[in-house]
Amino acid sequence: MNSVFWRLWSAAGLSSLADGVLKVALPMVAVGYTREPALIAGLAFAFSLPWLLFALPAGALVDRLDRRRAMLAANLVRGGLLAGITVLTVVGGGSIWALYVAAVGVGCAETIYDTAAQSIVPQVVGREQLARANGRMFAAEQTANEFAGPPLAGVLAAAGVVAALVTPVALWAVAVAALLLVRGSYRIPREKPTTLRADIAEGLRFLVRHKVLRTFSVMVGTFNFATGATFAVLVLYAVGPGSAMGLSAPAFGLLMATSAAGGLTGSLVAEAVERRLGRVRALWVSWPVGGIGVAALAVTANPYVAGAAFFVSGAAILVSNVVMVSLRQQLTPDRLLGRLNSSHRLVAWGTKSLGALAGGVIAEVFGLRAVFVVMAVLAFAVVAGLRVVTEDALGQSECVSA
Repeated sequence: MNSVFWRLWSAAGLSSLADGVLKVALPMVAVGYTREPALIAGLAFAFSLPWLLFALPAGALVDRLDRRRAMLAANLVRGGLLAGITVLTVVGGGSIWALYVAAVGVGCAETIYDTAAQSIVPQVVGREQLARANGRMFAAEQTANEFAGPPLAGVLAAAGVVAALVTPVALWAVAVAALLLVRGSYRIPREKPTTLRADIAEGLRFLVRHKVLRTFSVMVGTFNFATGATFAVLVLYAVGPGSAMGLSAPAFGLLMATSAAGGLTGSLVAEAVERRLGRVRALWVSWPVGGIGVAALAVTANPYVAGAAFFVSGAAILVSNVVMVSLRQQLTPDRLLGRLNSSHRLVAWGTKSLGALAGGVIAEVFGLRAVFVVMAVLAFAVVAGLRVVTEDALGQSECVSA
């Protein structure tokens, strides 16, 4: 990995740490303004809403702009918004509605940053090093967002509202400094002027018509629907003396951390797995193993077995993520990469919220175990999509993209 990549990697890690702190700290800050469960829960929805409403325009903008500058602007907007909320809080003007504005604004900037960050990687390292680069990027994001961010947010919230809000601002500021050290132009030349609407339509057409990439999006969207349903009701299955697992809240946190630990492990070994097995076989192994986390809940309430299954499943999911992201970057022309990434995330992330709704309905009507059984079947069924992902199909797609 070259020095430019490591500066980009540093910026990604710092930005992910800021995200991890903010998304946990903001609800903690919100309870100082209201105890209404709907308003507190609505903050998470406010964070995710921009991915449903703004993902496609964000991808088109990333393909029009210099991607490094887009990342800079996104972090400046996020830091500026939160700095403004901090000032309001200090002078006594803070409110739950101000936090909602911050959540939506930060979420919109996040769509730009994340899309640009994934799209710039091939320009920085070259396509032959994508598996290694993506593995390192996922490792930094997983460590910062899942491990360091939540406990740090708890400490900061205990120290005070201002500390909880200022820390992400400072982290984004340092990330901006790291990005300023990434020299060069990362803007894709355009052959002729087009409208934003035409750009969005072109990106969607490319995804819909590309058999392999379309299959990946459908598979990930379906799998995320299953996991969204599962984890939406898992707390009811796991926490409390009347639950199946009977865990305390801290023990439940440890159970959830096993999946993050597996994800970190998977991101670090993904390159070696791909090199040893090849791209297609790596997917055929990792996808079925990724469903084990859901399947375990359908057959056991033992938290140790579930934790082991979460770890193995998390590792497999990250291996498949690294392989698929690298393939998306290889199979997509640079000028379309931002739109392809945002279109994929619209499908992949949008289905999580739908899965959560479905999980609640199934649990209400048929019980918690029924959610895990149905979603385990769905998680394993998506493996059938890999029948269209062959080395011949990948080779032909790479020739077309080239």
